[in-house]
Amino acid sequence: MHVLLIEDSLDLSANIGEFLKSRGHAVDNALDGLKGLQLAATDSYDAVILDLGLPGLDGLTLCRRLREASRKDVAVLILTARDTEADKLRGFDAGADDYLTKPFSLLELLARLKALVRRASAFKGVLEVSDLTFDLSTLLIRRGTRAITLAPTGMRILEQLMRASPGVVTREQIERTVWGNDPPESDAALRGHIFTIRNAIDSENEPKLVHTVHGAGYRLA
Repeated sequence: MHVLLIEDSLDLSANIGEFLKSRGHAVDNALDGLKGLQLAATDSYDAVILDLGLPGLDGLTLCRRLREASRKDVAVLILTARDTEADKLRGFDAGADDYLTKPFSLLELLARLKALVRRASAFKGVLEVSDLTFDLSTLLIRRGTRAITLAPTGMRILEQLMRASPGVVTREQIERTVWGNDPPESDAALRGHIFTIRNAIDSENEPKLVHTVHGAGYRLA
């Protein structure tokens, strides 16, 4: 993997970088948000590890700007000490694919990165539900003539919902798709991703496509 690490702590940045390099991965470092955004927007990375409390440009703003730029497909993992549910929801809404709180295990960090990159590269084909189209080879999503931007994890969930449409996809099925056999203890992460997908897909003047089936899961129809 080619990883961009955006972290202002010199010690932590060095620790993560040395660990990933020892496992055969390439790592570029940025100590502030502006430099991190510049690197992320101009170079090709498989994943970005992003702290939130950055000088120059905070992590949430950086993530949003990255999703608005040409590198919409790069996997973003937020790494931060902010551990409340509200913090996590804000991170996913900004476009993050995963959220790991400090302190953390380097082995878990690597496992999450590998899973994100593997899932981000698993797209193929074109799906259609109503006026929503998803070209899985180019990762272009449109609702009518309107272009839609989602993070890789959001794309993966949307693909699952579109393939199952108009059927219901259970929360457990989506969690297995996103996190495999190691889902988070709270459902905040999943709800954060669904919230972001719903806001992107269903604008105010359009028929709603993303539906919550209470006690079961979600469906797109």
